[in-house]
Parts: sequence; structure tokens; C-alpha cells
Amino acid sequence: MSSDPWGRVDETGTVYVRTADGEKEVGSWQAGSPAEALAYYERKYEGLVVEIGLLERRVRTTDLAPKEALAAIEHLRTSVTEAHAVGDLEALGKRLDELVALVDSRREERRVQRAKQAEEARTAKEQLVAEAEQLAESEQWRSAGERLRALVDTWKGLPRLDRKADDELWHRFSHARSVFSKRRKAHFSSLDAQREEARRTKEKLVAEAQSLSQSTDWGPTAARYRELMEQWKAAGRAQRESEDDLWNRFRGAQDVFFGARSEAFAERDSEQQENLTVKEELVAEAEKLVPVTDLKAARAAFRSINERWEAVGHVPRDARPRIEARMHTVERALQESEENEWRRTNPEVRARAAGLTGQLQAAVEKLRGQIDAARAAGNTSKADKLQSELDGRQALLDAALKGMGELG
Repeated sequence: MSSDPWGRVDETGTVYVRTADGEKEVGSWQAGSPAEALAYYERKYEGLVVEIGLLERRVRTTDLAPKEALAAIEHLRTSVTEAHAVGDLEALGKRLDELVALVDSRREERRVQRAKQAEEARTAKEQLVAEAEQLAESEQWRSAGERLRALVDTWKGLPRLDRKADDELWHRFSHARSVFSKRRKAHFSSLDAQREEARRTKEKLVAEAQSLSQSTDWGPTAARYRELMEQWKAAGRAQRESEDDLWNRFRGAQDVFFGARSEAFAERDSEQQENLTVKEELVAEAEKLVPVTDLKAARAAFRSINERWEAVGHVPRDARPRIEARMHTVERALQESEENEWRRTNPEVRARAAGLTGQLQAAVEKLRGQIDAARAAGNTSKADKLQSELDGRQALLDAALKGMGELG
């Protein structure tokens, strides 16, 4: 008979393993010595040790699912329980028990981790929903649309919650996106309608601008083009593919008109500058008539100058007041000379002047007599009063005599 601490072989070749509950028959051996029999069954035990070690390593170092791990443990437990092997089977059972405890611990950790991740996912999804609902009311169509698409990608990367909670949040999230999409569609539909209306309006403006492009009624037409430009701005933008073409046609019509007007104004300005030169020569000729020494000759010369003046066309607007003021100065000098000549030669004026002078002379002589009489009578106060009146009448007489002298 042969034995070791964990088993023995009896005289019949039966192999036993020692356990806490006593010996247990695990097989028989007839082909060799008892030592070889024990060695054979000990190798089976070592095989179990290796399998348990491999499972322990998988549980500790890999992400083996608890259910799968427990199934493997139970499989090995059955193998240990039913093992035809010699060794410390109780120790293997304890290792499997410890492995079960480890799996349970890992499962609890996973449960806690999943709960934490679920809560984080819930919080994240609630934040996504809140932001999506806020974006649903935005009118920043481009940026809000891009952000909503990014939120969808973020949502897809988050873990699912329990079905009810996940469905409720997704419904709100999806509804917010739908609200935004409908509002954006309505906005651009309205914008398209506005742009189509703008296109029709601008087509009419282009047609009128083109009809005015050949006009030579410079002032009113230029004013009308300014009105058309204001209407153009107020019409808003048409569709992009139409806007540039409409503007080029509208601007082209204006360019034709204003180009022609610029050429006409340039020609007019040149002509007016030449007219200014002629009028400056004429006014210089007229200014030589002043001071007037021969009224008749001066009047005839001015009439000739004025006829030539009237025959000359327009001068530049900024030069007109200056050149006309010089001509008017000469004209006023001639008028004053004519008035003086008329007063000097008018018989009625001379007669009235002579009559007034005579009356004043008679009054002066009378006052002188009265003054002499008052002084002779010793009435000094009356004499002084009459003297004051005489001084006034004498001044009038002197003025009248001077006027008579001017009348010739």
C-alpha cells in the first residue's frame, strides 16, 4: 500500500483522496505501482489547479462578465466536487469561494458604476434636451442648425437609460429639433417669397431705368434715377442668382445716362467758360464809360455793349453774380447821370425852384426888418426870437440858391 498526505492506494489498487469528510474513492490503478497511481491522480489535481488559476487571472485582469464568470466557477466547482484527483480539494473549493466573492464584489462595483454612468447620462441628456429646447426658438438658423446636429451626435455617444426615461427625453429632444426645423422652413419659405417679390419689383425698376437711359432731360431724369435707387434699396434682395444680373442691368442703364450727361456738361462747361471770357471783355469795355463825361455818347456805347452782352450765352454759375454785379454798377452810374441831367434841364423843376427861392428871399427881408424894429423898440427878447427864425430861413434860402446853381 502506498500513500501521501492527500491520498492512498490500497492493496486492491483502489485510489482514495482524503477530505474533511473522510476518504473518498477516486479510481483504481492496476497497470503499475501505487506511487505511479498517486502521481497520475495528482497530475489531474494539478490540472484543476491550473484551470482555477487561469480563471482567477481572467476575473482579475479582464472585463469578464459576472454571469459568465460565475458559470465558469460553477463548472470548475463541479469538476472539483466530482474530481478523480488527489490533492487539497478543499483548498480548491475555498479558492472558488473567494473567486465568487470577488465576482460579486466586481458585480457590485459594476452596478454602482453603471448607476453612476446612468445618472451622468441622464444629466447629460437632460442638458442636451434643455439646450435643444432653447435652440428651438433661435433665429440664428445656420449656427443653431449646426449646433443641433452636433447635439444629436453627442446624444448617440451617450449610454441608454431605462427605456421609459430614455424615450421621454428623446421625445422632448426630437420635438425641439422638429420645432426648429419647421420654424426654419417657414422662415426661408417666407424669405423666398420676399425675394421673389423683390425680384419682380427690381425687374420693373430695371425696365424704367433702361427707358430713361437715353433721356437728355438731365435734371428731372437724374432726380428720377435717385428715386429709383431709393426704391431699389427699399425693395430688399432678390434671389442670389438674380440679384447680380438685375443690379448689373440697373447700374448699366444709369451709367449710360450719367455718362452722356457728363459729356454734355463737360461741353457746356467749356462753352460757358468761353462765354465768361467774352463777358469779362465786354464789362471791361463798359467800365471805361465811367465816370460819364458825355452822357449821349456813353448811353449809345453802353447800348451797343449790352446788345452784345445779351447775345452771349450762359456763364458758369459761380461766376455769374460777380460778372453781372460789375455790369450793373456801370448801368447804375449811367442812370444817375441821366437823372442829374433831367433835373438840370426840366423847366418845371427850374420854375418851382425859382418860386421857392423868391419866397424865401422875401421872407428873409421881412424878418430882417422886424428884427431891426424890435431892437429899436428895445424888445431884445423878440429880436432874438426873430433872429432864430431868420437863421432857419436863411439856411433854406442858401440851399435853394445852390440847387438853382446846379440846374444851370
